[in-house]
Amino acid sequence: MSGQSLAGKKIAILAASGVEQVELVETRDAVRAAGADTAIISVPSGVQDGRIQAMNSDIVPADTFQIDSLVSAVSVDDFDALILPGGTINPDKLRQDAEAVAFVRAFVTSGKPVGAICHGPWTLIEAGVVRGRTLTSWPSLRTDLRNAGATVVDEEVVTDNGLVTSRKPDDLPAFCAKIVEEFAEGRHQS
Repeated sequence: MSGQSLAGKKIAILAASGVEQVELVETRDAVRAAGADTAIISVPSGVQDGRIQAMNSDIVPADTFQIDSLVSAVSVDDFDALILPGGTINPDKLRQDAEAVAFVRAFVTSGKPVGAICHGPWTLIEAGVVRGRTLTSWPSLRTDLRNAGATVVDEEVVTDNGLVTSRKPDDLPAFCAKIVEEFAEGRHQS
């Protein structure tokens, strides 16, 4: 990770209340340490006073985080890459928001790199962008991924043409290193 620079790049972190705190914080800190600017983008559901509620292990309230914008006010053109942290509540809210789903779809179809960890791929499924791709995820999503046309593997980190996925918080060191590498490379074919 130390040799990769993200200076001058802006990374969107799409997260709603219920996001797994460690997956938000560690990915954000990794790309910032490589020089990127980050923005937490969210959906109206669950935002209170401009903040989202993070969780530990899905059920224990953790910290709150100030959002930078709602997804309805931004464009894929504003960012160089996208991070989709997990937690079960977070992607479940995102996949029910048409603008969030369209934002994720536009990222993948634009060829810009995307990183999704744990339950994060649920939003990729809803966006219709996993068919023919190889991914990993939290075990409970694997049938959903297969049903959506993805090839699913049980590996710490998987990269498929700019789409980086990991299974769980224990995979964060490998996931963070790989997203920094992919985000530094930039555009990919989708």
